Amino acid sequence: MVKRLLWLGVGVAVGVIVVRKLARTAEAVSPGGIADRLRETAVTAGDSFRSFMADVSDGMAQKEAELHDAIAEGRPIGDLLEDPEEENNGGRGGTIR
Repeated sequence: MVKRLLWLGVGVAVGVIVVRKLARTAEAVSPGGIADRLRETAVTAGDSFRSFMADVSDGMAQKEAELHDAIAEGRPIGDLLEDPEEENNGGRGGTIR
C-alpha cells in the first residue's frame, strides 16, 4: 500500500511538472508570447543603439575639442585629422574614404 502511494505521489509530481512545462511552451508560441519576445528584442536593440550613438557622440566631442584647442594654439591640425586605426593595421580596413 505504501509503495502504491509513493508511486502515486511520483506520478502526480511528474504530471504537474509536465503540465507546467507545456503551459509555458504554449504561452511562448502564442501570439502574445511572440509579441512579448519581439518587444524585448526591440527594447534591447534600441538600448544598444542609444549606447552606440552616445559613444560616437562622446568621441566626436573629444575630437572636436582637440581640433579647437589646436587651432586656438596655432598648431597644425593635419596629424589630428589622420585615422589612428589606419596606422595600427597597415592601412587595411579602417574607414571608407
